[in-house]
Amino acid sequence: MKNNTLIFATNNQHKVQEIRSVIGGYFDIITLKEAGIDMDIPEPHNTIEANASEKSKTIYKLTHQNCFGEDTGLEVEALNGEPGVKSARYAGDEKNFEANIDKLLNKLNGVENRSAQFKTVISLMWKSEEYLFEGTIKGKIIHERKGNNGFGYDSVFIPGGSSKTFAEMELAEKNLYSHRRKATDKLIEFLKQQ
Repeated sequence: MKNNTLIFATNNQHKVQEIRSVIGGYFDIITLKEAGIDMDIPEPHNTIEANASEKSKTIYKLTHQNCFGEDTGLEVEALNGEPGVKSARYAGDEKNFEANIDKLLNKLNGVENRSAQFKTVISLMWKSEEYLFEGTIKGKIIHERKGNNGFGYDSVFIPGGSSKTFAEMELAEKNLYSHRRKATDKLIEFLKQQ
């Protein structure tokens, strides 16, 4: 495997697309499937950082190749940080984002404080050492879905400085604000120095 190849410990094609759009020509990002790995890595921990580590370390133990894992959570102020680490499984283990959004909006029904933030942590396993990179974007949860792009909670989250939800943006515009982009930029800066 070429030294500029990184395995991304995910099966989520949306996340792959977002990170590939940022890393571009710096590194060749391959998915678990493309690396010949057929598994869904568990997310058993109660922090975003620990789940990101679980993913990268699991794949590193299997392959001994440079790789990274990522975990993202939506943290809503009025809900004491929920859904947070449970963002993908907020409404149940089937990872149904429509049900997750319904649960979130129901919990926020009548709540004035709609402040929230997305937080991404990337765990990179590089030459057997782990490095962590974090990105956050503050914003607010709106009352109903808007837009058809993106995934997850994108249709109900407006980042600070914008009047559009992530789901109303093309990927290039989303990358101007994105938590995942901020974490990935830090990852790229690190890799450029290697």
